[in-house]
Amino acid sequence: MSAIKEMDKKYNLHSWSAQNRVDPLVITKAEGIYFWDEDGKKYYDMSAQLVNLNLGHGNKAIIEAIREQALRLPFIGPAYAVDVRSEAAKAIVEASGIEGAKVFFTNAGAESNENAIKLARLFTKKQKIFSMYRSYHGSSAGAGMLTGEPRRQANEPGGSGFVKFEGPYAYRAPKACKFESEGDVTAYYLELLENQIQYEGGDQIAAIFMETVVGSNGILIPPAGYLEGVRALCDTYDILMVCDEVMAGWYRTGTCFAFLQFHVKPDMVTFAKGVTCGYIPIGGVIVAEKIHKYFDDHVMLCGLTYSAHPMGCAAAIAAIAEYKRLNIAENVKAQGKILKDLLDDMAGKYHCVGEVRSIGLFSSFELVKDKDTREPAVPYGKDPEGLMGKVVSMLKREGFSTYSHENMIFVSPPLTITEEELRAAINILDRVMASVDKMI
Repeated sequence: MSAIKEMDKKYNLHSWSAQNRVDPLVITKAEGIYFWDEDGKKYYDMSAQLVNLNLGHGNKAIIEAIREQALRLPFIGPAYAVDVRSEAAKAIVEASGIEGAKVFFTNAGAESNENAIKLARLFTKKQKIFSMYRSYHGSSAGAGMLTGEPRRQANEPGGSGFVKFEGPYAYRAPKACKFESEGDVTAYYLELLENQIQYEGGDQIAAIFMETVVGSNGILIPPAGYLEGVRALCDTYDILMVCDEVMAGWYRTGTCFAFLQFHVKPDMVTFAKGVTCGYIPIGGVIVAEKIHKYFDDHVMLCGLTYSAHPMGCAAAIAAIAEYKRLNIAENVKAQGKILKDLLDDMAGKYHCVGEVRSIGLFSSFELVKDKDTREPAVPYGKDPEGLMGKVVSMLKREGFSTYSHENMIFVSPPLTITEEELRAAINILDRVMASVDKMI
C-alpha cells in the first residue's frame, strides 16, 4: 500500500461506504477527459467525476479566474456587493431565461435544495413538500428528506411534511399498465399525481420538487407533456414548481438548463455542480420574481457564511463563458447522438442490457437478468453479492471510470469529449459488457 493510500485510510472517512471495504485509487494528475493513478495508468473519466466536471480537467480559463480572484479579493462576507457576485448572478439569471429572477447563492446542491424548501414554505405559508420516489436531492437534513431512494433512510423519521409521489418510469410501471403511446404514460402519471395532491390537500402543499431529468436514479427522462402537466397542476392548486438542475443543468442535456427543452418556467431552479465544473464549490437557487419580491418586506431567513463566495463566483463567470466559447451545446448535440446510437447498439447485442436512456451526454442503462421480464440484475435497494460493484471494478480495470446505482450503469462524460474519445471509451464498455453478459 502506498504512503498516500495508507494515510488516506488512516485519517479519512469515505462517502456511502463501509470503511473496511474502501480501496481508493491514488490519483496524481488529470487533463481533459482523463486522469492517471500513481502507477501511471490512464482512465477515461466517463462520469465526469460526479457528473460535475462538465468542461473536463484542467480548464485554464476557470483556473486563471480563481487565481486572479484569490490574489485580488479571496473572501468578503455575503453582506457586501462585489463585482463578481453581481456578474455571476446576472449571467445565471440570463442563462435561465426566467425574466426578473434573482439568485441566492449556496455552496452545493444539497444546500440549494435546503434553501429552496425554506423559501417555498416562507412564501406560501404552507408546509407540505412533494418529491418523487427514485430521486436524489442531497443527504443533508431537508434535502435528504426530499430524496426518494434508500439513501434518505438515514435521515428518517426527519422533519414532517415531506410527501413522495410516483414519477414517470414506464419501463418499471405496474404490470397492469398497457401503454399504447407516450401520451398514455404522461396521462397515467399526471393522474396519479393529481390524485395525491387531492388526497394530501392542495391548500397544504408548498411546492413540488423534481429533478427535471432524474440523475443518479437512472436518467429518467420525462415523457412529452409531463412537465407541462405538472406546471398546470401547480398553477391550478397554487403550488410552487421547483426544478432541481444540480446534475441536469449546465448543458448536460444539451441546453443550459434541462427545463428549457420542456417548455415550462419553474418558480425556482436549484443548481450547483456544472456552474463551476467542480473547480470551486458553489451552488444556488434561481428565484422567480413573484417569490423574491415577497422578501422585499419580509425577512428572508436564509444565510450562509460562504454564500456567493468571490472565488466561486469568479469560477462561475469563467465557466459560463467557456461553455459559450467552446460551443458546448453543439458538441453535446453531436456527441449525444453518437453516444445514444452506440448504447442502443450495445443493448441490441447483449441480453443483460435492458433499457437505455439518454439525453445529451446524460445516459444510463439497466442491467437485467431477463430482457423479457425486465427482472433487474440486483433487487431494489440491495446488492447482496456485490454484483454492481464487480461490474464497476471490471470497467475500471480496463480504464473506464464510472459509477452504478441500483441496477444501472451511468455514462456521462465531460461535455468536451470528442467523437474519437467517445468511440474509444465505448469500445471498452462494449468489451466489458460482453463479459458481464456471460456472468449474469
